[in-house]
Amino acid sequence: MRWLCVVLLTLSSLPLLAQNAGVIRGVVADSASGQPLPGVGVRLLGQPGGTASDALGNFRFSGLPAGTYTLQATALGYGTRTQVVLLKAGESRTISLSLPTAALSLREVTVSQPRDVNQSLAAISHIDQVLRPVSSAQDLLRLVPGLFIAQHAGGGKAEQIFLRGFDCDHGTDFAVSIDGLPVNMVSHAHGQGYADFHFVIPETVDQLRVYKGPYTARFGDFATAGAGEFTTKTSLEHSQVKLELGQFDTRRALVLLDLLGHNDRHLLSKKPESAYLAAEYNFTNSYFDQKQHFNRFNGLAKYTGQLSERTSLMVLGSHFTSRWDASGQIPERGVREGLISRYGSIDPTEGGSTSRTNASAVLTTGLPHDAVLRQQVYYSKYDFSLYSNFTFYLQDPVNGDEIHQTDDRHLLGYTATYDRDAQLGGRGLHSTLGAGTRNDFSTLGLFHTVRRDTRLGTITNGRLYERNLNAYLDETLNLTERLTLNGSVRLDVFTFDFRGQLYDTTAAALTPLRGRKTRARVSPKLNAYYQLTPAVQLFARSGFGFHSNDARGVIRSTRADNALPRAIGYEVGSTFKPRPSLVVNAALWALHLQDELVYIGDAGEVESAGPTRRFGLDVSVRYQLTKALFADADLNYNHGRQVGAPAGANYIPLAPSFTSTGGLTLKRPGGLNASLRYRYIDDRPANDDGSITARGYFLLDAVVNYTKSRFQVGATVENLLNVEWNQAQFATETRLPTEPLGSSVDELHFTPGTPFFLKLNASVFF
Repeated sequence: MRWLCVVLLTLSSLPLLAQNAGVIRGVVADSASGQPLPGVGVRLLGQPGGTASDALGNFRFSGLPAGTYTLQATALGYGTRTQVVLLKAGESRTISLSLPTAALSLREVTVSQPRDVNQSLAAISHIDQVLRPVSSAQDLLRLVPGLFIAQHAGGGKAEQIFLRGFDCDHGTDFAVSIDGLPVNMVSHAHGQGYADFHFVIPETVDQLRVYKGPYTARFGDFATAGAGEFTTKTSLEHSQVKLELGQFDTRRALVLLDLLGHNDRHLLSKKPESAYLAAEYNFTNSYFDQKQHFNRFNGLAKYTGQLSERTSLMVLGSHFTSRWDASGQIPERGVREGLISRYGSIDPTEGGSTSRTNASAVLTTGLPHDAVLRQQVYYSKYDFSLYSNFTFYLQDPVNGDEIHQTDDRHLLGYTATYDRDAQLGGRGLHSTLGAGTRNDFSTLGLFHTVRRDTRLGTITNGRLYERNLNAYLDETLNLTERLTLNGSVRLDVFTFDFRGQLYDTTAAALTPLRGRKTRARVSPKLNAYYQLTPAVQLFARSGFGFHSNDARGVIRSTRADNALPRAIGYEVGSTFKPRPSLVVNAALWALHLQDELVYIGDAGEVESAGPTRRFGLDVSVRYQLTKALFADADLNYNHGRQVGAPAGANYIPLAPSFTSTGGLTLKRPGGLNASLRYRYIDDRPANDDGSITARGYFLLDAVVNYTKSRFQVGATVENLLNVEWNQAQFATETRLPTEPLGSSVDELHFTPGTPFFLKLNASVFF
């Protein structure tokens, strides 16, 4: 009977305790623009744990007894702010914090991520965004630790991507997005997952979030090796005009124009707003014997504003167009026998054009019970036209084997996420429910042509409709003050529909290719994070992912398992600070792929290489030597093999086994800034049996700038040592016009890398 009285007394006191518990809530904003800052770490000094600001910059601490608290907000690139709060019993206090920008100090970098725990590379990525020089869209992709790129058909085509032992081709196993817009194209005319990032103006990019492996439910298709989320700036520090001049007739002009100033004018509300325009024009003839005549225009307009205390709106529009001539990949024997120079071409009529127009709107709304609803709608109009010749005169000894690939596409999508912070058994629980759809409508074509002007035949053409419906639930539970669990599950449903024709080599005629198939994939994930000390975080992560097949391959195949090949990944690692100014991230990982898909561009087909298995070690080191001098290095070891293939014939073609990047950076708020950087990739097999080798290289690049409040002048040097190196490389069977009919040679073909290249720049700020 005594124990029953104790229980009743305890239960009767709970409402009184709840009434006496206080709440501290608030919002964090940028002191210059007034815009809310998401993801800022907020904690109560002397109290365990902490929280982070949500998408609207809001944070909340509940269940607090009366007392005096010291609130601290920290974010990389911003000055730390503290505020003393006197809280009475049952009181609810609202605090506003404004963070000013500040010089980078690695001493202030934290190794935990209270809002997005799966962003285990957050500390590394934030440091790189501040330190690493960026002057092109290619430089933006290189901000991903361990990622290498290669160009092989003129500057207007998407780069070949290498990451975690993958030759991702143009994006098959690495998902890329910008401001929530997907960059990868499904069932593209030139390759599955084609990720052309050239429509992004590098000076407008503000943040990069890197997720390696298939461990995050927010990402579905293509996110096997990882994913990169880029976001553009919400506001400009100042307007800018920039001019660049370089070798090989290279020139670039950039304009960034702040439309509202610093809260002096308003458009839709009287609360903080920002709006700006950005435009760039590029031209170069490049270093090839055949002038490239490359030109590109990018334009961007973006508005971000708070419509009310609990609602914000982002509206974005952009347009990109590009045209170029290309020298393509060349055979080693062509250079060796003196038929062409190292910078020559076998087919001088290669090249292409592409354009993309985007529109996007994001509405973020704060809801009761500490919840946030984010909704985005987007649309893209995309056009692609590419002339290539991979095999020269192997198929058609008279006219050559040039092909024309076309893609006329409309892309429409919608995503929504519902985020809420709650308590489960007295422990913090963050829940995210997401749903979305992506719809691609495209007219695809692949034709046999000669000298761009004459179409000799059709290989395949038709109309594509591909739809992805997806939903996911993500739960993050602070199981103890040190241990955090993250579990999630994602569902993707794909509809593949293609109506067209395909050339049948057996019948020597076009035959109908029509069909519609629906396939689904469920992808569970489970991750654990343990805060061993304030300077050491340990993690163990696992998850299922997938990459989709080309719709034409899905329709043609009789297999039911080739539409969405499964990927299974797992890793263990740590982010730690052995010294206050030294940040290290290390991960030992493995990834099993159900089917390695290889797109054969000149046939419009997808080949199955079967299952593959990879494992590796990633290490990233960032060190602040002095107040202004920083050193960094990424070292990535990868080992991959085809499963089931005999030993000695089970290599994964072009998969790198060791890569490394790094350098020294001098970074000051004003005055002289400089960076010396290296890139290294080792030799690797170019075919299954390793009889053909893709050659590695070591390169040095340098950047120097002199910056004052009103202007900046600088110079960039690529390939400082003028090394002869191969950029894109392939093992290809070809025939040259001088060789006998019926003969062919299977050997290394390559696109030569940039020689010593000097570029000067000057900017004016206003």
